[in-house]
Order: sequence, then C-alpha cells, then structure tokens
Amino acid sequence: MENYVITIARGYGSGGRTIGKMLSEELNIPYYDRELLRLASDESGINEELFGKADENLKKSLLYKIARKEYKGELIPPDREDFVSNDNLFTYQAKVIKDLAAEGPCVIIGRCADYVLKDQPNVVRLYIHAPLKDCIERVRGILHGNDKELEKQILAIDKRRAAYYKYYTGHEWTDAGNYDLCLNTGHMDYETCVKITKSFLEIIPERV
Repeated sequence: MENYVITIARGYGSGGRTIGKMLSEELNIPYYDRELLRLASDESGINEELFGKADENLKKSLLYKIARKEYKGELIPPDREDFVSNDNLFTYQAKVIKDLAAEGPCVIIGRCADYVLKDQPNVVRLYIHAPLKDCIERVRGILHGNDKELEKQILAIDKRRAAYYKYYTGHEWTDAGNYDLCLNTGHMDYETCVKITKSFLEIIPERV
C-alpha cells in the first residue's frame, strides 16, 4: 500500500503523538498535529488563536451534556454572524484534513480525522492507548502532582477528548470499531507499534 494516510487517536500519556512522529520519519511522509490550526487559519482567514480557543471552550462547554453536532461538512460563509463559531472552526479544520489527505500520504494526529476521512480510500486509522499506570509514568514531569493528582488530570483530559469526539462524530471515541488498529503501549514499546503499523500497511490492499 503506497498511497496511505494514517490518522492517530490517542489516550493522554499513551505515546500516540510520539508514535505518529516516528511513523512520519520512518515512512518519510508529512506529520500534522497543531499545524492544522495554522493551516485552517490560512484557509479561512480567521485568526489562528481563535482555533485554539475554540478547542478549549468547547471542551469546557455544557453543550457536551445537552447536544450533539455531528460533522456534516458545510462551511458557514463569512457574512454570517456564526462564521467564527466553534462548529465552523471545526469544519474548516476538517476541510484542511481532507485537502491534506487528497495531496498524498501523511500522518494526522487527533481532530477526529478518522471520522472526517471515513469515506476516503487508503486511510489507516490507529487508536493508541495504555493502562493508566503507564500513562501516569509517562506524564510525570509534564504534569504536576502526586500519582492521584496525575490520574485525575489524565482522566479529565481523556473525558474531554471523548466528549469532543462524540459531539462531532456521534460515536464513542474508544470504540475499536472506529479504527483499523488499536495498539496498547503498555504491552509493547513505541518501536514495536511502528513496526506493526508498517507491516499492516504492507499487507492491506489499496482501498480504491
């Protein structure tokens, strides 16, 4: 399989971002994470800072508990009052993700990319996870606090990610049915995850 796009959803502290960077280097293909915010800003003309704020505001919003806004792909025009709404900002990110996937092979981290590209051929969807104890060890020094406090922070971040995913996709973030490969970094190191993914790319047929 040569023309592939790899999307990575990951639990906090699982090492998904590191694995994504390693795959990018091994396969010599572009890697996109927060760069998506800048690209969406360039595409829309909306200040990049608003994209970052939209993520945080939505993650804290009670909308998660009372509503769902599944991604449909319709962009709101600039003359509308809700042009810079959280939902339109997400849709611009999704447009950028689709454009990047159309350009060629790449690795895309988060942003519901697996769902945004669900109808696209040659997309390999990864979900990286790990036992909580392993995640705690990995974030020690990044987050502050004792083990109980670190556990609380990790669970809160993953809860927000799950809610974000549910809001825009209508699906459960941790459902294995959303993905082609689910890799547990508590049972294997990052290098093994990369090798498994590369082997998977070699044996699956191109979905055209």
